[in-house]
Amino acid sequence: MKYLLWLLKAAIFFTLFAFALNNQHDATVYFFFGTYWRAPLVLVVLAAFAGGLVVGALGMLPGWWKHRAAAAQAPASTEAQPPAPAATAAAATPAAPTISATDLPAVRQHGL
Repeated sequence: MKYLLWLLKAAIFFTLFAFALNNQHDATVYFFFGTYWRAPLVLVVLAAFAGGLVVGALGMLPGWWKHRAAAAQAPASTEAQPPAPAATAAAATPAAPTISATDLPAVRQHGL
């Protein structure tokens, strides 16, 4: 399986490398007020891809911050509850299982 993944990565690399070699012609990108940028087509495509990554990451930041704040508050609220005595726990109906911080993957524990 490891060799198959390396083969896939190599195929993707060589495909992108061939794309870059085939698109070395100059391209002109026109902006507002008569300004323009002249560069090889592969750089224009790379700049558009990088710009899309930046815009996408900035668009996701508020959600990341909200989930990070919720994850930081969640362990504090679950640890504040005192454990139930054994006598009353046996008499009561079985409660639904709870999820502790150790049940989550390490990535989720750190709020990433």
